[in-house]
Amino acid sequence: MTIKPDLIGRTALVTGASRGIGAAIAIALAEAGAAVAVNYRERADEAEAVVAKIREFGGRAVAIAADVSQAAAVAKMVDLAGSALGAIDILVNNAGLAIVRGIDDLTEGDFDQTIAVNLKSAFLCTQAVLPAMRAKKWGRIVNISSGAARGAGAIGVHYNASKAGMEGLTRGYAARLGQGRHYRQRGGALADRNRHDARPVRSGAEYSARPARAARRSGAGGADGSWKRLHDRPDHYFERRHGLHLTKACLLTKTCLHP
Repeated sequence: MTIKPDLIGRTALVTGASRGIGAAIAIALAEAGAAVAVNYRERADEAEAVVAKIREFGGRAVAIAADVSQAAAVAKMVDLAGSALGAIDILVNNAGLAIVRGIDDLTEGDFDQTIAVNLKSAFLCTQAVLPAMRAKKWGRIVNISSGAARGAGAIGVHYNASKAGMEGLTRGYAARLGQGRHYRQRGGALADRNRHDARPVRSGAEYSARPARAARRSGAGGADGSWKRLHDRPDHYFERRHGLHLTKACLLTKTCLHP
């Protein structure tokens, strides 16, 4: 079931929102009434297309270029979003990088870049929006993780580390900011990062325990009974989510600040 919360009067910032899951989240938030800052790093035309789509149905949105792995760029992005739309109430840390590398091919530069974009960015953005959320005594922080946090996957150990770190970061912030409340809903979706849709499959925990069943039920297996583990499909990602179910592409993790 798709939840359509009332977000009228709220402002959301979605990182990595020029396409794929990030764009779908941005549009879903706008449909729920939020004003949305669409972050991008290089794809200006695609980000502006997301903004245009939001404005078509009367939503408020602005595209903001920023490398979210850099503290100064994040601070400027948050200031620009605040000036254009209002202080950030909802942060979605979606920006991600997936450089496919084998153990023997992985370089220190690949590792550092992946950690910076996939993990450090979530820390920088969270720290940047917290003051306004605390002032309002209301906020939502949504972190995008992956099945690679707990399974091998097809990307590489650097990607595993970045997503495992994201889950640890989320739990740490939730314990400290959520007044003891960590809202979780198990679930998953098989999604191409460049698409706005996804096919729901079984929960992350069940997938880890029963990869064959999950693969067969998701349609990954062939008519002859053959199948490949979902993590081994280079064109897809088994994205684990917890919490607010905005669209079928997004089962998310959220840390909540309450009055």
